Amino acid sequence: MATKPGFLTDWPWKHLGSFKYMILAPWGIQSIYSFATKGKSERDYTNLMIIPFLIWRALHNQIWISYSRYRTAKGNNRIVDKGIEFEQVDRETNWDDQIILSGIVLYFLNTALSSASFLPVWRTDGIIITILLHSGPVEYLYYWFHRALHHHYLYSRYHSHHHSSIVTEPITSVIHPFAELLAYYMFLAFPFGGTMLTGTASMVSLFGYVAYIDLMNNMGHCNFELIPKSLFSIFPPLKYIMYTPSFHSLHHTQFRTNYSLFMPFYDYIHGTMDKSTDSLHEKSLERPEDQPDVIHLAHLTTPESIFHLEIGFASFASRPQNSSKWYMFLMWPLTFWFMMLKFFYGRTFIVERNFFEKLRLQSWAIPRYNIQYSLKWQKQAINDLIEEAILEADARGAKGEELNRSGQLYIEKHPNLRTKVVDGSSLAVAIVLNSIPKGTKEILFRGGLSKIGYAIVSALCRKGIQVATFYEYEKIKLSVRSQNRVALSKNYSEMIWVVGDGLTEQEQLKAPKGTLFITFSQFPPKNARKDAFYYHTPSMVAPPSFQNLHACEVGKTNWLPRRVMSASRVAGIVHALEGWNVHECGDAMFDINNIWEAALKHGFCPTTI
Repeated sequence: MATKPGFLTDWPWKHLGSFKYMILAPWGIQSIYSFATKGKSERDYTNLMIIPFLIWRALHNQIWISYSRYRTAKGNNRIVDKGIEFEQVDRETNWDDQIILSGIVLYFLNTALSSASFLPVWRTDGIIITILLHSGPVEYLYYWFHRALHHHYLYSRYHSHHHSSIVTEPITSVIHPFAELLAYYMFLAFPFGGTMLTGTASMVSLFGYVAYIDLMNNMGHCNFELIPKSLFSIFPPLKYIMYTPSFHSLHHTQFRTNYSLFMPFYDYIHGTMDKSTDSLHEKSLERPEDQPDVIHLAHLTTPESIFHLEIGFASFASRPQNSSKWYMFLMWPLTFWFMMLKFFYGRTFIVERNFFEKLRLQSWAIPRYNIQYSLKWQKQAINDLIEEAILEADARGAKGEELNRSGQLYIEKHPNLRTKVVDGSSLAVAIVLNSIPKGTKEILFRGGLSKIGYAIVSALCRKGIQVATFYEYEKIKLSVRSQNRVALSKNYSEMIWVVGDGLTEQEQLKAPKGTLFITFSQFPPKNARKDAFYYHTPSMVAPPSFQNLHACEVGKTNWLPRRVMSASRVAGIVHALEGWNVHECGDAMFDINNIWEAALKHGFCPTTI
């Protein structure tokens, strides 16, 4: 929102939410009906192509978003080193509003003007007129209007909304108040009007011009440089008629320079070209790929979790996966295509980068789903992917790597690894123990007896807390020294339940009203009670100084809230900050009190319900 919102700031259909697309439904239905009922000579293909073109615009924009986030996570050719936060993601979630507006405009023109319907596919003269009108009136009028928007009156009421994004993403290009975007549409209408008045309009000049605007807008707002310097050396005039991402990035960091739309020519003429434009372009092109200190290695959960990654849908990634919208099932054709692609050609890929204190952090995703971890014939392929990721991290000089599964196999196979493998089990135990209310005398334990489960029970018994259980009674009694602290539960009366994998909804229904369920497994149980309290899986809240955090955690825990990180991820970061030169995987585990105190010292906080 602008600092002092002006007239027509909000979009008219803001209150419709996800149902805003229904605005285009009557036109879409009418175009299909008209095409189906009229003869071949009476069919208006221009009208029929509007909805498919709008879908292409959305897909085109999404491709740029995903590619840009992947490239900025890698770091090579990055322009601005700062990160973005959830606030920017929320501000830019309505990027599709301008697609709806363009659909309304196209349908209106097609209906109101005979020259905008029944267009031929191609007319060379119309394309030339479009190019000339864009290069002249459109670029020149935009330049001066853009400068006017930086006057304090218009800037505070409109344009400050766009400039709230110092570090731009491709879709930042269309994040404007409604009135401001209407003004842009008036300028961009010159080529349309020119070709229609001269009778030279075609579908290529109409749809192609909008596609050109999208291409240049998205490219110019990327936070990485992709235009090679050699291109301007081969054809020097090109630097005056085509901008670069670094050119426009300076406008967002310096504000009073580089006003041009796509052609820097007018900045050169009027003396508003930033003097560092060329040097920033060269510097960005020479920037190498990041060498991370800590790598968080996770995997996908469900097929649709691909869209919840940072390189997927930005708004989805900024919310826990369990808040997915009902329309996700419409994405199944694309979801299935991604599944097949990752199954046959998948390799570990970078999805996120962060900064914290002196550390450079990255998150990598293994292209395998939960169900594949339970298939024996997939075991070797998964192990190979993890091993490849560990070796790559070691080659890059990473200090620590958090794993979502114990990695003893890999350090035995590669005893000279400099990278330390950390599974975060000790911090997970510490989080669970510190989640149990003070003064608790007894708890009910239910879940798989993993390394974490045994450690929790042993620690509770040492604290003098009675551990009741049912299915795991015999195994637990044999595994702990204080056997008198382990009892067989008969009536499910305990108010504190420490639970892991295997907890059923039927068992939850037997718990007393107000029971506190504290989870120690990687995956949370399905909440079956509204009169009970459920803690998140072992996790902590990231400190405010943790930068570039604008997505919920990837992989197995992306149902965690914003700025909440899994124990394994926090443990790896703390491990690197403290300089602990040891592995934590297999049966190995850090001192529980030490890892807990170290996490708190560095600003990580316990999560709430």
